[in-house]
Amino acid sequence: MRNLLREWQGELKRVFTGSPDVLPAWVPRLAEGNDAGYHLPGSAVWAVHGSMTPIVAGIRALLMQALHPAALAGILEHSDFREDPLRRLARTIRWIFTVTYGSKADADEASARVRRLHEPVRGSYSDGHGTERRYSANDPEAVRWVHLAFVDAFLTAHKIWGGPIPGGPDAYVREWAQAGLLMGVQDPPLTEADMRRQLDLWYGSGELRADSRVAETVGFIRNPPLHPLLRPGYRIVFAAAVYSLEPKYRRMLGLQVPRFGPFPLPVRLATRVTLGVVHLALGRGPGPSEQAARQRLRRLGHTPL
Repeated sequence: MRNLLREWQGELKRVFTGSPDVLPAWVPRLAEGNDAGYHLPGSAVWAVHGSMTPIVAGIRALLMQALHPAALAGILEHSDFREDPLRRLARTIRWIFTVTYGSKADADEASARVRRLHEPVRGSYSDGHGTERRYSANDPEAVRWVHLAFVDAFLTAHKIWGGPIPGGPDAYVREWAQAGLLMGVQDPPLTEADMRRQLDLWYGSGELRADSRVAETVGFIRNPPLHPLLRPGYRIVFAAAVYSLEPKYRRMLGLQVPRFGPFPLPVRLATRVTLGVVHLALGRGPGPSEQAARQRLRRLGHTPL
């Protein structure tokens, strides 16, 4: 007889690690290295990335990033995200957790590896004004938009569904600016207000664009090829990502907060319950990446942990 709960747990772990029962080889390697890393226990980055809110934030970031025609062109023309979205997700998770929990040397190398993968990602696109332009995935301005969308998504989702952030929102923006620098962002924002100002400048510039390619991408993000057991929960998490977007971006993306007739559905509560269930399924307490980082820090004699 099928054990649906165990099967669901296995598929959930497969989404985040690539395997239902075996950790990726890079996770235990986070215990290696001879420096403390860019981020330590008690940091804003550890608080945000060690919670369940990145599950919502990752979807929200993808939706926002799709509005930049250069970023979207690079994904559609040089990525396998439609054929194998979980593989792309696994690569992204590896980079985020290595920069969050790894040594500085490992974080530097992980970021350099991503930049090398981006090097051949080049082409042309029509910008928000209809002008044909060249793009490169390592272009500082394209990378800036990706960074801004990431920080905005992770901070906003955590403010809605997460716990306290040590040092407050500004601390998270300031700390994760290091990741932007590693990826080639010039002068990343250091405060929440500066981040919002930069996002508003992008919105007002007319560079962002919503067209048929964006609609196609949104449709894929809304209904990715997930195991049937995961789809009900994913619908709630997708609705949460839409709920957390500013109305102007929802309008551009052609999305609406789910409603039952004239009444909005309780997305906020449903998401909190769903994230709690996922947390139970994955196991309470620090995740494997954080445990490996703490092992490295203990070896190096760093306190407190």
